[in-house]
Amino acid sequence: MFLGFGVPVSGVWATPGNQVRLVQRAEALGYRSAWTFQRLLVPAEPEPDPRSGMEVYRSVLDPVVSLAHLAGRTDRIRLGVAVLNMPFFSPALMAKQLTTLDILSGGRLDVGLGVGWSRVEFVASGVPREHRGARAEEFLRALRALWTDDVVEFSGVFYRIPPARAEPKPVQRPHPPVLLGGSAEAALRRAGRVADGWISASNADLRHIDEPIATVRQAAVQAGRDPDAPRFVCRGPVRLGPSGDADRRPLTGSVEQVRGDLDDLRAQGVTEVGSPGADPVAALRRAEETLEALAPTWT
Repeated sequence: MFLGFGVPVSGVWATPGNQVRLVQRAEALGYRSAWTFQRLLVPAEPEPDPRSGMEVYRSVLDPVVSLAHLAGRTDRIRLGVAVLNMPFFSPALMAKQLTTLDILSGGRLDVGLGVGWSRVEFVASGVPREHRGARAEEFLRALRALWTDDVVEFSGVFYRIPPARAEPKPVQRPHPPVLLGGSAEAALRRAGRVADGWISASNADLRHIDEPIATVRQAAVQAGRDPDAPRFVCRGPVRLGPSGDADRRPLTGSVEQVRGDLDDLRAQGVTEVGSPGADPVAALRRAEETLEALAPTWT
């Protein structure tokens, strides 16, 4: 199992210097990947979805621009976004931005995509919330056509691309790995059918993460795909501290307890923990201590 780290993109510590300092240190320690996430807007008034009021979402830098900033300051660590919400992009714009990032990083990009959930973001983007699943599957087909076809021509219910060329192409061929987020059964099955892997939500129940992983694998089998091929990235945040009791949240507590949790996640089928130490309210010193304490000891 690989270890990744969350780039500081949220809150007061999300500065250019902190991003470079932490990701360069993660690279030196052998972490496989660095991850960002997307948030366009925060509603001014409370909404029924409790996620809308989370402190981590109050002030967030753009995830793609942040990774472009880091691409030129790193050499080996993979750069991932978990996730970009497809309804807020056109396929052509996303293809251009991510191709550029894959080229600037020398082919180190991992693409996490989702269908979105925030009401205000859908309204501000001029996109209806209905038919998100069908829209996502069509978006993926258009995106892959832009990345792979010499002359692109696409006509669907939601997206249309007249005959055109999309150049240059990504470094990674046929395209960067595409992993899908989502916890609903339909989203999990979509990941197994059409994606290169699945990314958990940051609030996922890590004690039972083997259950959604099994759903993704089953969908892969039903689609005639290798169930061992998908990547499974867990985004659980790490919070080191004194030893916790038996009912503590996984990835919290002492270094020994968190390392035990990582072993348990690996046994459940997780192939990568995407954000150890990605606590947006932690001090820089604490984040560096977490990186050092959980530096990878296996591959």
